[in-house]
Amino acid sequence: MIKLAVAGSPISHSLSPLLHSTAYEILNVPADFTSNEVTDLEFGDFYFQAKNSGYRGLALTMPLKEIAIGFVDRVDPVAKQISSINTIIFESTGSIGLSTDLMAFKSLLKPYFGKKIAVLGAGGTARAAIGALKGTGTEVSVLTRSVTRHDQLHAAAVDLKIDFLDWHRFEEIQDRDLIISTTPAGATDGLSVISSKADFFEVIYHPWPTELAKRYQNLGRTVIGGLSLLVEQALFQIKYFAQVEFDFNDMRKILLKVGHEAIKK
Repeated sequence: MIKLAVAGSPISHSLSPLLHSTAYEILNVPADFTSNEVTDLEFGDFYFQAKNSGYRGLALTMPLKEIAIGFVDRVDPVAKQISSINTIIFESTGSIGLSTDLMAFKSLLKPYFGKKIAVLGAGGTARAAIGALKGTGTEVSVLTRSVTRHDQLHAAAVDLKIDFLDWHRFEEIQDRDLIISTTPAGATDGLSVISSKADFFEVIYHPWPTELAKRYQNLGRTVIGGLSLLVEQALFQIKYFAQVEFDFNDMRKILLKVGHEAIKK
């Protein structure tokens, strides 16, 4: 029996236990996957308790993705690039921190490599999205209210030219090929769009759809939901945790269906 957990705050809405448990049952891997309400101040105690209790791994959500880097024994170079981890694997040689968020973005953003992408927000999720674009020649614009995180975003993909725009210039990015919202729930509700050639990627899956996602749906644009990101990053976590090979396409279809049914309830 492998012991696993997802940790963060708030955590009550998390679909991770459902998705992971479904996958391990299909893979015939005995696993106990729990959900834990853990704040950044509580993470140290939680981490060492899990490490000393024989846990195989942890899935991390907000607000733990940055602070956790200071606790693991090793950080994957790609995760170090974005200063964020959402996955911890406990091995006999020590713990390693990974970003399956970045891996998921790489999978989902492939159709937009080399095109024009705008990112709303400048936090850890924005860094993961931009980090996934490293080496792709993509033109990136970032809309943010803050100027303090520009250096971190540049570090996520040093080869990319990133233009920074004020949050109120939202109408100017509607000619991009894709707009990615990495902001918390409610942050984009006040943004209006009359017309756009951009597809829209919303990282939030609860509540769904967000007000801004609805507006792009009504315009007939392609909208990628946060559930797609959640499932995609979970596929990589499941592979690391279960240590078995499986078909990502087949498992993706199953987990997306399970996730959609859970969101409707």
